[in-house]
Amino acid sequence: MNDQAVIDLFVEDRAHEKFLSAMLRRLAREEEKRIEVHVRASRGGHGRAIKELNLYMKSVNRRVLALPDLVFVVIDANCTTYRSKNRDIGRVIKDPLKDRAVITCPDPHIERWYLVDPPSFNEIVGYQPKLGRRKCTRDLYKARLADAVARGGHPPTLGGIEFAEDLVEKMDLLRAGKSEPSLRDFLEDSRRLIKSI
Repeated sequence: MNDQAVIDLFVEDRAHEKFLSAMLRRLAREEEKRIEVHVRASRGGHGRAIKELNLYMKSVNRRVLALPDLVFVVIDANCTTYRSKNRDIGRVIKDPLKDRAVITCPDPHIERWYLVDPPSFNEIVGYQPKLGRRKCTRDLYKARLADAVARGGHPPTLGGIEFAEDLVEKMDLLRAGKSEPSLRDFLEDSRRLIKSI
């Protein structure tokens, strides 16, 4: 008998995949739940993730794929409002997954979430980044993450995402959530659904 809950994950890229897989494992452990994360989409950006989600919905409805316990869809806000992007993605998710889904949109990009708890980042990487006000510039937070890793004395071989697991484990989630509303919303929604499994 498998007592692990199955979570299907749809994300844009490896930065999302590494951070969110680690975060889901941490949240499940804190809630004393056992999970198995299946990454269903993690390459090709927003458009590809939504296309894969549509195909997935058809497969679940036709019972080609088993119904997961939970499904997470995480797509960057990309300079649109968090609510607008969340609503657009929500239109794709229908029954029987509607009540099992967490949709969230890092605002503006996932790399900001890596940097959102500077003291913990410093403990892991050796440099305390200055997050500053949210700016909507393409690749800004990707560049800031890579720069922070380099300033910590590491070669940014994967642009900083190689630290995802350690950063997530060290992160003070309360402090990070206060600093970043889109992360706070993700944490609240995720905990609520993970508790329910």
